[in-house]
Amino acid sequence: MLNEIFKERLKKRDNLAAAGCDVYPSKIKREYQIGKVLKNFFLFSLFGKKISIAGRIISFRNQGGIIFIGLKDQSGIFQAVLFKKLIKNFNILRDNLDIGDFLAVEGTLFKTKAGQKSIKAENALVAAKSLKPLPSVWYGLKDVEERFRKRYLDIILNDEVKEKILIRSKVISTLRDILLCENFLEVETPMLQPIPGGATARPFKTHHNALNTDFYLRIAPELYLKRLLVGGLEKIFEIGRNFRNEGIDRDHNPEFTMMELYWAYQDYETLMNASQKWLQELLSRLDIKNITHEGVKLNFFSKWPRLNYEDLIEKYSDKKLENLKPEEIDEIFKKSVRPHIIEPTFVVRYPKTISPLAKSCADDPNFTERFQLIAGGTELINGFSELNDPEDQRSRMEEQEKQFRAGNEESSRLDEDFLEALEYGMPPAAGLGIGIDRLVSLLTGTHTVKEIIIFPTMRPK
Repeated sequence: MLNEIFKERLKKRDNLAAAGCDVYPSKIKREYQIGKVLKNFFLFSLFGKKISIAGRIISFRNQGGIIFIGLKDQSGIFQAVLFKKLIKNFNILRDNLDIGDFLAVEGTLFKTKAGQKSIKAENALVAAKSLKPLPSVWYGLKDVEERFRKRYLDIILNDEVKEKILIRSKVISTLRDILLCENFLEVETPMLQPIPGGATARPFKTHHNALNTDFYLRIAPELYLKRLLVGGLEKIFEIGRNFRNEGIDRDHNPEFTMMELYWAYQDYETLMNASQKWLQELLSRLDIKNITHEGVKLNFFSKWPRLNYEDLIEKYSDKKLENLKPEEIDEIFKKSVRPHIIEPTFVVRYPKTISPLAKSCADDPNFTERFQLIAGGTELINGFSELNDPEDQRSRMEEQEKQFRAGNEESSRLDEDFLEALEYGMPPAAGLGIGIDRLVSLLTGTHTVKEIIIFPTMRPK
């Protein structure tokens, strides 16, 4: 069936070409997006202004000497009406246009007898011929996996998907603007790294042929951003992709977007206060007021509580922290504790054994000045007072390296170049990372980051 439709559309394409139509022109005339035409319809129609629009055909109704066509672009949907007496190439268009084709029309605005805002076309040209039919608007893509594999069709058929893409873009640009307004400097650091560091995760490995050297896709930009602190840059951030060779679930994708920030002469307390202010400003600017998780409305505009990591472990897992092995601690927290934290909450004082880059607490060196913001059972922010003692840092990296060599592929590695940088002196500083995909997922009430990442990682067919 699909093969027959494809052949029929090829024939229609050839018919259009034989009639002198360029079915794939490099440029067409389009003065306005449909959204602007809808917004200014009264003024444009009042003065009889001739305008030009273009879009994908999503409906096609042939009534002999008149064709009613629904055109859709990124900003909206509008009706074009083609009259045989006005359009020179009316017959060839009537017989060879299909839903899915792109069409450019020029004419004046009017309302039909039914009151529908429309454009009376005086010229109509094919902007691109579609050779495959779109899935039914009513039935769409039934297979969820197929939606992610053919995201372009998902966006055409599902306005909610497009809206989430727009919100994601606004979240990133607004966060960037908030930080730039506070005199943070945006920088870029390597994605190809000789030693994976800055987080505990299994990396992806690749090979550079010209250098005949193995590299790793970065799991975090942290150690390079800290080198910039050593270099004298005091307020810096980076928004970019990280890559972790791990499982895929509602909170994880092998490649994801992070915003990492470092601020000299501050500590984790300052950063908790600042991150709450920044996120609340983000929500205000985007006018996001109703954030829910599984039907529960979350209060992002109150003061977020601060709870002790050790207390939460004992409360929800009935286990004593001192009785747990380092490799057990984080898993127990993720599975037994985090799902219970629904309202925005800062969890503080993480164990030193799972925080190799955070500064120890002054009152107990077994714990660190580290926090995570958790909401809806999901980690949104991870931050801490940065460890800047090169000897302490070496000791912790050596311990992580020992765990790696014992078989823990997620342990961070010993980085001699970074340790040397610390020996030149790094100012006291605080840093954090925000998972953009998880944040947007929560803000849009989406149950998985796959919906937020435009092209999520999929198993090959």
